[in-house]
Amino acid sequence: MNETVSLLQAHRSSRSYKSDPVPDEILDAIIESAHRAPTSANIQEVSLVVVRNATSRARIAEIAGNQPWIAQAPVFITVVMDLYKTGLGVEKAGAEQVAQRSLEGIFFATCDAGIILATLMTAARSFGLGIVPIGGIRRDPQAMIDLLGLPKNTFPLVGVALGYVDHESQQRPRMPIESFRHEEKYHAEALRPAIDAYDLTLQEYWQKVGRKGGLTWSENTAEHCKAFSRMLKPIANKQGFTLEV
Repeated sequence: MNETVSLLQAHRSSRSYKSDPVPDEILDAIIESAHRAPTSANIQEVSLVVVRNATSRARIAEIAGNQPWIAQAPVFITVVMDLYKTGLGVEKAGAEQVAQRSLEGIFFATCDAGIILATLMTAARSFGLGIVPIGGIRRDPQAMIDLLGLPKNTFPLVGVALGYVDHESQQRPRMPIESFRHEEKYHAEALRPAIDAYDLTLQEYWQKVGRKGGLTWSENTAEHCKAFSRMLKPIANKQGFTLEV
């Protein structure tokens, strides 16, 4: 197994950080790696906002649901869907941008944002840094928009905290590969046995790490997927993102 694959397969989210700053040359290399990541049709409709100010990081920790590791980690990077930037190019070409009003436009931006997030995390870990992706910034997207000064036709999709790890977390087991890899066609019949097995595996993992009350995958997924309370639509609409085409 080569070094890159070993790094990827050892992924874990770190939630304990030292206060040591990330050297500029390392942070620059991480961001340049993300800058070179693939992008749909070379549209480059994603931007990053890098936050190192301690007061701002503490505010982001609060916005994200009081996650203290965001304030601990010396760097927080927000991955922004940026159709403000593309709109300037469309305007220069003498056309009208409609991507922010289309499902396809939102899909290609979020897909590229995911690629960039993965690149950021892999590059950071290659330098010996810990990372934790943060979707909790969408708990209050307007607060993030205000904090980061985001213009219309942008949206803060996800963030990542990174820094030198104080206490490393254990790697959490994944569902059986049969639930993830489908050969030639989708094999729905493989899912229920895989879920049953993983629920047991996760219970054993919680016991191993001493976490009382840890949920099975089924219970945790039900908690997160049975209802969504985040009021994203009004803020997204205000930012210019509507589904018209």
